[in-house]
Amino acid sequence: MAELLDNVKFLLSEVDPARLGACGAEVAFVGRSNVGKSSLLNALCRQDLARVSKTPGRTRTINVFLAGKDRWLVDLPGYGFALAPVAEQVGWKAMIEGYLTGRPSLRAIYLLVDAKVGPTKLDLEMVAWLESHRLPWRVVATKADQVKASRVDLRKREVAHAIGLQPEDLAWTSADKGYGVGCLRNEI
Repeated sequence: MAELLDNVKFLLSEVDPARLGACGAEVAFVGRSNVGKSSLLNALCRQDLARVSKTPGRTRTINVFLAGKDRWLVDLPGYGFALAPVAEQVGWKAMIEGYLTGRPSLRAIYLLVDAKVGPTKLDLEMVAWLESHRLPWRVVATKADQVKASRVDLRKREVAHAIGLQPEDLAWTSADKGYGVGCLRNEI
């Protein structure tokens, strides 16, 4: 699908996962607010598709991008701190869970974790939730350029072990500098 990522186009935004149509195969990007989901999606597709903001909580809908005939990339709202009303944030949780559990064509969930900050309590709760629902997930450490070069190997081990993984199980990326983006494109 790597070549399909060269011709990605915005398809739709939706707040009700039950209203999404059928799809042959899709992958989703999930993570806390401001972890870099939209930035990574833009880097993977080599174009500015998803709206990027420094303000947490700007992605408020299920944003679907068409990556080829019957193939979707899905950018989900973030969890955790957001500059939005609490009632709206509660709705995002239901929207995200409804999407993740209700899509038979979902092939992979990329759980984004900040490489410098490491997995937060909410990230670990998301891992446990994904495992409890037996969903296919993979951790992508974002903003890797913010980790000092002398600490990269140690930080990879710390992030991986905090989640119960091995360092080689992490995708280590920087949308800003391009680290790991090509490998992740090939995987997707």
